[in-house]
Amino acid sequence: MENLKKNIIIIGGGPGGMEAASCLNTIGYTVFLVEKGPVLGGHLAKWDRLFPEGNEAAPLIEKMRSRMEGVKWFVNTEVLSVNRLGSKYTVILSNGLTINADALLIATGFSLFPAEKKEEYGYGIYDRVITSADLERMFREGMPEGLVPKKIGFVHCVGSRDEKAGNRYCSKVCCATSVKQACEIKAMFPDADVFCFYMDLRMFGRGYEDMYLEAQKDYGVFFVRGRVSEVAEKKDGRLLVKAEDTLAGKPLRITLDLLVLLSGMVRNTSASAITKMLSLSVREDGFFKTSDMIYNDQRSAQDGIFYAGACTGPKTLPETLADARAAALEADFYLRQDD
Repeated sequence: MENLKKNIIIIGGGPGGMEAASCLNTIGYTVFLVEKGPVLGGHLAKWDRLFPEGNEAAPLIEKMRSRMEGVKWFVNTEVLSVNRLGSKYTVILSNGLTINADALLIATGFSLFPAEKKEEYGYGIYDRVITSADLERMFREGMPEGLVPKKIGFVHCVGSRDEKAGNRYCSKVCCATSVKQACEIKAMFPDADVFCFYMDLRMFGRGYEDMYLEAQKDYGVFFVRGRVSEVAEKKDGRLLVKAEDTLAGKPLRITLDLLVLLSGMVRNTSASAITKMLSLSVREDGFFKTSDMIYNDQRSAQDGIFYAGACTGPKTLPETLADARAAALEADFYLRQDD
């Protein structure tokens, strides 16, 4: 194909970058994918099972990787510099390669809100306070020996929809992740009581509401509408949690063996360097600003630079994959106009 004469560099090897690479490679472009970390897959590579149907994450990553045959991809590699000359970009990589690209696609994803910033929850202070990412790792690698919790709590919206944290937006995936994990841990420990403390449940995706109803009906998960205000450690190591049940209109005190914090999405802090190199615009929340949130949501304000996935804001995995495919088509449309 004539497109093979044109190079596209994708920065970020999570699911968004991998899917965009696969699509552009299929169209006929020479695709270079650069990943800063040691493996492809991003946050997905750290996950065990996915909502709403419990699919395993590892086979999905392997399937996506198998579709990247022909893509030149590099891990443990960073972009050292980018210079633009006319309509092309000269990119120098930390592995010694210099590539002349006709377009760049940014797929740097997101970071998780650092839960230790919410000191009232005790993450990093009390051993029995963990994050949803920690719990997912336990599902994947095995639960700690001797852990048999009788009462487990999940706190939604940690670092999301929070003026004090500076993040007013919803992270989209926290509610569904909490419900999924609550069911999984209840299946592991059938005699345990599991509580979800939420502001309001945003189960908007297909199958999400069914998952929520199943959590109540089949697993007996308790849902408490209200924010947790304080967590303290008791002498026996268990956690005293203070919250407000806003539906009942009364304060609530409960002792838990394990507390799981649902940390929300924030901008990828490691993307600051590429932001400065390319003089990219960001929104108030730090995510990349697209040309148009409705019609050109995969384009930057600069010709030849495109976005895919959660680098522009919180997205579910299906949204990220769809966004990556759209970004690939936008890049293809742009480069065909240049012929």
